[in-house]
Amino acid sequence: MPHRRLSRSLTLAAALTLGGGLAATLALTIAVARLEYDNQALAFGRDVGIRVAALRQGMDHAVEVVNVTNQLFATVPLVTREQFHDFTTPLLERNPFIVALGFHRVVRDGERAAFEAGLQGVRPGTVLTELRVDGTSRALVPAPRRPVYNVVDYLEPMRGNEAAFGLNVGVNHEVAGAIERAQRNGHATATGLLHLAQDPSSKPSFQVVMPVYDGARRLVGDTTVVVRVQSLVDTALARTGLLDERSILLHVYAGARALPASLVYTNHDAQHATEKPPQPAPLPWLARGYSGRVLHGFTIGDQPWTVEAIAAPRPWLANHPGSTLLLSGGLFATLLLAALVQAAGQRSRKVHELVRERTADLKLSNQRLIDDVLARKRTEQALQESEQRFRRLAALSSDWYWEQDDQFRFVAVTGGFTEKSGMSVERLLGKTRWELLPQLADSAFVREHMAALQAYESFKNFEYSIIDDRGGERWYCISGEPIYDADGRFSGYRGTGSDITARKLTEQRVHHVAQHDVLTGLPNRSLLQDRLGQAVAWSSRNGRPVWVMLLDLDRFKYVNDSMGHKAGDVLLMTVAARLRAALRDTDTVARLSGDEFVAILAEDNEALTPAIVQRVMDAVARPILLGSREFLVTCSVGVAIFPSDGTPADSLIEHADIAMYRAKKLGRNNFQFYTPAMNEESLERVRIESGLRCALERNEFVLHYQPQVDLESGRIVGMEALIRWQHPELGMVPPSRFVCVAEDTGLIVPIGAWVMRTACAQNKAWQDAGLGRMRVAVNLSARQFGAADLLPGIEAALRDSGLDAGCLELELTESLFMGDVTPAVELLHRMKALGVKLSIDDFGTGYSSFSYLSRFPIDVLKIDRSFVADITHDANDAAIVDSIIALAHNLRLSVIAEGVETAEQLDYLRRQGCDEMQGYYFSRPLPADAFEQLLRKHVAGEAVYP
Repeated sequence: MPHRRLSRSLTLAAALTLGGGLAATLALTIAVARLEYDNQALAFGRDVGIRVAALRQGMDHAVEVVNVTNQLFATVPLVTREQFHDFTTPLLERNPFIVALGFHRVVRDGERAAFEAGLQGVRPGTVLTELRVDGTSRALVPAPRRPVYNVVDYLEPMRGNEAAFGLNVGVNHEVAGAIERAQRNGHATATGLLHLAQDPSSKPSFQVVMPVYDGARRLVGDTTVVVRVQSLVDTALARTGLLDERSILLHVYAGARALPASLVYTNHDAQHATEKPPQPAPLPWLARGYSGRVLHGFTIGDQPWTVEAIAAPRPWLANHPGSTLLLSGGLFATLLLAALVQAAGQRSRKVHELVRERTADLKLSNQRLIDDVLARKRTEQALQESEQRFRRLAALSSDWYWEQDDQFRFVAVTGGFTEKSGMSVERLLGKTRWELLPQLADSAFVREHMAALQAYESFKNFEYSIIDDRGGERWYCISGEPIYDADGRFSGYRGTGSDITARKLTEQRVHHVAQHDVLTGLPNRSLLQDRLGQAVAWSSRNGRPVWVMLLDLDRFKYVNDSMGHKAGDVLLMTVAARLRAALRDTDTVARLSGDEFVAILAEDNEALTPAIVQRVMDAVARPILLGSREFLVTCSVGVAIFPSDGTPADSLIEHADIAMYRAKKLGRNNFQFYTPAMNEESLERVRIESGLRCALERNEFVLHYQPQVDLESGRIVGMEALIRWQHPELGMVPPSRFVCVAEDTGLIVPIGAWVMRTACAQNKAWQDAGLGRMRVAVNLSARQFGAADLLPGIEAALRDSGLDAGCLELELTESLFMGDVTPAVELLHRMKALGVKLSIDDFGTGYSSFSYLSRFPIDVLKIDRSFVADITHDANDAAIVDSIIALAHNLRLSVIAEGVETAEQLDYLRRQGCDEMQGYYFSRPLPADAFEQLLRKHVAGEAVYP
């Protein structure tokens, strides 16, 4: 058969595909371009709102500063220049856009001479001046005689604002009008744009003023804030990170309208205007670039402001990446799909024949599938009907039915009794219930039931237990009613019964769980209190002592952290078994909570001696295999005895707990008997803890600083910040009394964060005062090191204080690295990435390991004072100090010796090459003001250590 030549013309399907694809591509491109346009409009509105809010917040800050300063004059009868300086300095630091903070004093003409003399005492040669403006020229001239002057009296900062000191602003119509409006309205009022005497550049500025009155409500002056608009807007945008962002052209106008003459700020210049124009759209009719413009107006201090925001032009691809990509991809996909359809059309005839053949097979398969589905549905319907019948029958039937004669003997039991109860029917027939269970007659409850039967009364839910044919205990619940014959004579009982064994077993399990620990099976706190009450009552009757032992496992948290909670559970179950084995069956062993156990021992046949306590501790201390590792876990034990002086029955566990903590404090793995003196220590701890919780809020903590001296130059190069607690009742509390309590309660975390913030701020203040660049060392506790907000806290302290990261040193103890080292290494590297210094405190006294010195990014080793104290007459300590110095220098680490108190120690350390040291030989830890005096002498060359 000859092959027919295929037509090369475009098939209908291919043409439809091509046309439809092009139409869909165009429609989607237009839709996406419009969506991109709308998204740009939304983003523009959001970004403009952020900028306007930042600008308004900056102006609100200026008004707030005026109000705060005004409160100073309202609350302090006579504000001195020193008080004004101290009060305004932090305000100026927090608001750099403020040119000056001042106080304008109302001066009568008769007071002028005395007032000018006072000004000259502050700045020689100062007289009352006025700003004369003639066209574009301005000049300060002596103020002519006037009845009243409004003179700049207090001015901060003085540097850069000297020209305004003594200036009579009462002749300035803007200032006078603002003061008048503030008096009338009762709130801070802003001036319009004005010229500053201290600003020859004539940059747009304004003032915010607030009147000051005396006790008789007479105007004595006003407080003012001088703000340069350019600096205010730049600062507001910088705080939101938008200063250098040019996607929006920002214009700020002083007034309610956007007039060119009132333009005071713009964030673009001629350079941006001459940049390369955006590229045109590939299809201009698809979408146009976004060119939004928004005007926002607001009023601050009765002065209107207008912000104009214009969307900066952007290249086409930057504004329309999705529509451009969709257009190009749609065209390519349409052409490719049309080509595939054209090629497929050439094979359609062959496929058509194949489809006809397959269609017949498919019809046959579909018919078979329909038959299978119908059969399955019939089966499912039959199952559902069967299930419904079963449910109705089950609802109508009881467990079993029974009947008794007039002598209460069973005569019939039906309803599958044998299968449901586990007992044969023959076992019941001809017998009464109490003949089957003679022990029932011993119960008062059963006797009441028998009396009710004798009175022919109905009963419900009578429960009793019986042993079934297999020897197991079964619980039954029965209900019955009397039967009477036609003559009304009693002929027996009939009723129903059910097997409630499962429910009873559940109740027993619930009761057991309610009074026993789920993990160890030991009595819990509830059952412990009951047993303790019985033991105390037994002791009171027999006059024999009862011991209450409270055991707490040492380092149980380490097992949990290193091996996981499953290993911890295995350890607790093992310890519980050992405690039961080490004590008598008559003794009670209970799990109090966590890793705490309580044992109650009564003196019966065996006298109670400390050897029993030691036997229990030895049993606990045997090695335990957890996984593939062997652990040796010890315990600390506290013992309280009843009866004894100072130990009431209801405080036995509490006193045993106090004694246990005493054992912990003495080094763990020992036992202590409770004495009344221990309670005093416990009360002291409670008092310290309760005081600590309020100490931060009450600002009771202070920092003392101990200098660190470079041995080569004799100069102070750093200091260590040491916390002190000024308690209102206990006086100055040393760290040794409250730091451990803060560690145990977790309060060390916020206290440590306060120490870091305060130390950074103080160091920055001393550096700004010209006292030299120094580092400040702050101790990090184990709780702080494990806190999730450690790094953000360090960053915030540095950012808020402005202190360079290299001037902060964090002191770490070796105990921080006793757990998993890998997370510690990662955290230390992240801390190091901030730029801070890291040091190991008390090196050599704890878990010293050369491996972590090579893995951790440490900068400094601090030799503990215990080694330094005896280096001049103890060869061993001297050798240790020499080794630490040599090791540190070989690892390129600096060395600081602590506790230097004599010249001999100083000379020895200098000969061995120690870098720095601190101790009483140089200075005790000093309060901030005393330490500042020491620094000033040091800078002046009066305090250089030998």
